[in-house]
Amino acid sequence: MLKNVLVSLALLLPMVVDAAPKKEKEEPIEHLTDEQIYENLKKFALIFETARENFVDEVDEKKMLEAAMNGMLAELDPHSSYLSAEDFKEFSEKSHGEFGGLGIQITSDKGAVLVISPIDDTPADKAGIKAGDYITHIDGEQVFDLTLNQAVKKMKGRPGTKVKLTVVSDDGEPKTLTLKRDIIKVKSIKFSEKMLADADPDDKETPKIGYVRISDFGATTARDLKDALEKLEKKNVVGYVVDVRNNPGGYLTAAIDVSDAFLDSGEIVSTRGKAAYDIDRVFATPGDMVNGKPVVVLINHGSASASEIVAGALQDNGRGLVMGSQSFGKGSVQQQKPLGDGTAIHITIARYYTPSGNSIQNEGITPDIEVLQSKVEVLEKKEGMFSEASFKNSLKNDKAKKKKNKKSEKNDNDDDDEETPFIELTDEEKDARDYQLQRAMEMVIAMEKMQSRGVLKPIDAIKEINK
Repeated sequence: MLKNVLVSLALLLPMVVDAAPKKEKEEPIEHLTDEQIYENLKKFALIFETARENFVDEVDEKKMLEAAMNGMLAELDPHSSYLSAEDFKEFSEKSHGEFGGLGIQITSDKGAVLVISPIDDTPADKAGIKAGDYITHIDGEQVFDLTLNQAVKKMKGRPGTKVKLTVVSDDGEPKTLTLKRDIIKVKSIKFSEKMLADADPDDKETPKIGYVRISDFGATTARDLKDALEKLEKKNVVGYVVDVRNNPGGYLTAAIDVSDAFLDSGEIVSTRGKAAYDIDRVFATPGDMVNGKPVVVLINHGSASASEIVAGALQDNGRGLVMGSQSFGKGSVQQQKPLGDGTAIHITIARYYTPSGNSIQNEGITPDIEVLQSKVEVLEKKEGMFSEASFKNSLKNDKAKKKKNKKSEKNDNDDDDEETPFIELTDEEKDARDYQLQRAMEMVIAMEKMQSRGVLKPIDAIKEINK
């Protein structure tokens, strides 16, 4: 156990040291001439031949060359890599919504494997793996200096088989989790109408909020969102919570379409490539699918890439209020470049910018209202023991509604805050414990009331406060 702790600390030490890197002046890049490049390629060929002929054991030339190509691309940034024919096929299958594994989005971080986010309802999600966790061992083997593709391969396997992961969370304590591999079916859109946890479901005037959970941005996300919004609009919801927490991203086109569904005009995102003229701006098309109803976007540290595009687009256009915690900060665009033999390279081709012209690379989206996930203990009863109504002969409210007397189905001694880790919670119980979601729904209701009264929009008020 002590050995594992020391190894984990050794892996995390460079990250702690570099947590607040010194701002060093960047040296200008000295480009090689064609002749120098040719000489270095000859040197590479010489190294390859020397290693193949002199290494003590028989070598696998294919693995050597793939490792060299991977190392070259990994030097560029954490998201660029070489994709073998098998990797490229798996990547394509994943992008179309179904693949095998644990359901976890990862990236490399100074030799360790960093969790961007788990995917909803997958083995990783159910095991409690969170955004920001570090994976230090897979089946007891250190992941230090493994390529991202190698780490992914070790976690994949036949559905039903098990894999052990050593995970280090914020508290620094390593824990070993055993996960059972499964076929991961990504359903990127889930939706429902929700009410506040303490609302009366039998009261017809209780406001209902349209809840749209987007777990990733895939090939069918835009189509599924359109279907969800059409159905929720028929329910006469007062506004929407768009939940992109722990959403690692996906297709740029899907993020654009999702943003466009809530916008009637304005810029959505711009991408800027290597050349000064290589700028592509995308604008919303006329037609807001929810007719201007209040929108709150929920983000957290696991919201990355395409999620940040949506949050930034609605925030900068004044169309939605962003709540939660600072997002991940992945502001780059990757593209697969097939090489003609079934292989490809996955390479960063551009940075993307929010409508205000800000790049979120390494920064993330800052919420308009920071709401950290919390556990709330209720200290005050919904109705006090003493009030004006408790006085004898107090005047009655002639417009008061009749309240139905309801018997509690719970024992008075039940403690709502008591943890029951071995009992599967209902959706309603999960919602009640989701502090960020409850605050977001309250904000939607407040925004709708202010809009209906024709007073200053809450999003404008927030901007004034933040100045």
